[in-house]
Amino acid sequence: MPIYVWKGKNIHGEKRKGQIEAIDEVGVRAHLKRLRIEDAVIKPKPKDLFENIAIFKPKVTGKDVVIFTRQLSTMIDAGLPLVQCLQILARQQSNPTFKKVLLAIQSDVETGTTLADSMRKHPKIFDNLYSNMIEAGELGGILDTILSRLATFKEKAMALQKRIKGAMTYPGICLAISLLILAVILIFVVPVFDKMFADFGSTLPAPTQIVVNLSRGFKSYILYVIPAVVVLIWLFKKYYNTEKGRLQVDNTILWSPVVGSLVRKVAVSKFTRTLSTMLQSGVPILDALGVVARTAGNKVIERAVLRVSASIAEGRPIAEPLEESGVFPPMVVQMINVGESVGALDTMLEKVADFYDEEVDQAVDNLTAMIEPFMMVFLGGMIGGLVVAMYLPIFKIASVV
Repeated sequence: MPIYVWKGKNIHGEKRKGQIEAIDEVGVRAHLKRLRIEDAVIKPKPKDLFENIAIFKPKVTGKDVVIFTRQLSTMIDAGLPLVQCLQILARQQSNPTFKKVLLAIQSDVETGTTLADSMRKHPKIFDNLYSNMIEAGELGGILDTILSRLATFKEKAMALQKRIKGAMTYPGICLAISLLILAVILIFVVPVFDKMFADFGSTLPAPTQIVVNLSRGFKSYILYVIPAVVVLIWLFKKYYNTEKGRLQVDNTILWSPVVGSLVRKVAVSKFTRTLSTMLQSGVPILDALGVVARTAGNKVIERAVLRVSASIAEGRPIAEPLEESGVFPPMVVQMINVGESVGALDTMLEKVADFYDEEVDQAVDNLTAMIEPFMMVFLGGMIGGLVVAMYLPIFKIASVV
């Protein structure tokens, strides 16, 4: 339906404006009459020149999906028909990209397509985990419960991601600032000292000579350094996109001394939380493991989960192949073994996920506490070293005089 923009006054004489989606101008006027808007000026909304260009389209964020899921769950629980829920949510959606997707899903559902199949047409917004759980909810007649679980799962996943990004923000900013300061000193400050030292005609101390040579080289080859860095980043991304490259890089990260422990805890938390949520929603374990593997985010974890899935298909319990993978800690394997033995695997997985969420919080706090003094020492040492190196010849001349 076309969108109209309007301006007018309410019964109190206050100016109001907005936009309404309606079949024609008559429908807009009828709606404004109900709102008691007088002297309304109505025009069709002008087309946005950039609306069909992918770069300028607003992205659908995880927060948008979480809010949609929570609202849809509440509305279905209240007894509203699915099509009406989708219509209301699409109408109030402020993100035009997400609004277009919701309208497309509404249209598909009206023609008889299931909600899960409608969402599968938009994999960038609704991943396999989401659509599989919706399918399980539709088949079991518990769509509102599944949506509530899904919203809770998404909220916890977003909170975990936010904590990790927050911990990495400070050192990232410090490193960027330090590199910028270093570049400014080498390009603009050191050459001034270099010219002054050349007038002295004496031999420079070794630290000063190293800094001067570094400045000369940086100025001479900067036009080659920047493209070389860009090419190296491109080659790394190209290598990482290959099966072998991703496996090797992910394995290196997973077993690295400091970051590896945090990555492993995040992976265990994500694995147990996702598998628990899907099993509680009635998704078969083999299908659930397939989705968990694809959403693992680490090739080593993905390979381990796929091997677990293959072993279960052969009739083995889940704990044995998990232990054989060597990726999951013994405590996790033992708790999963106990949960499987007593028929409460989903509950045990949820408890493991809660435990590892706390472990991730602690690991992030420890990493932040460790990085902060390290960055201070690095910044102080770099700037202080450059300053001392530049003033050494001056001290030498002063001592001679």
